[in-house]
Amino acid sequence: MAWLTPDAHAQAVEAARDVVLRRLDRSAAPRAALADLLERKEVDPRVAAEVLDRLESAGVVDDAAYAATLARTRFAEKGAARKAIAEELRRKGLGEEHIRSALEQIESGDEADAALALARKKLAATRGLDPLVRRRRALALLGRKGYSHEVAMCAIEQALAGQD
Repeated sequence: MAWLTPDAHAQAVEAARDVVLRRLDRSAAPRAALADLLERKEVDPRVAAEVLDRLESAGVVDDAAYAATLARTRFAEKGAARKAIAEELRRKGLGEEHIRSALEQIESGDEADAALALARKKLAATRGLDPLVRRRRALALLGRKGYSHEVAMCAIEQALAGQD
């Protein structure tokens, strides 16, 4: 964008701020996603940075809070493992510091309990199938959720032992 008069700059900032606030009205978003949105709208990068800096300093854009909320909801609602949550946060453009902080909320014992609950649910849903098919499907589910092979196998063995 070429040199702007003070009025034109103020209008550009206001327009970019409106774009961001309309997006945030729908749901929270990390700074990187908002920067991508402004880039797609062909907002001058300096104006975009100014708007995002202002909103960040006002607490409207908060990557740490976004990461913490996403980690909590993905774990509680979908049973996602820390590994899967971390990958999603990276795809959304969050930094390693925010990711690490968000994942500290999920303890390994909680993760093992969630894996066990998922294994029990999958094994119950496949009760009439061949035992090997049931194990394979439960293992695949836990793998898709981001659980390590060891955690998944342990959860499956515990779930099967509890069915006796």
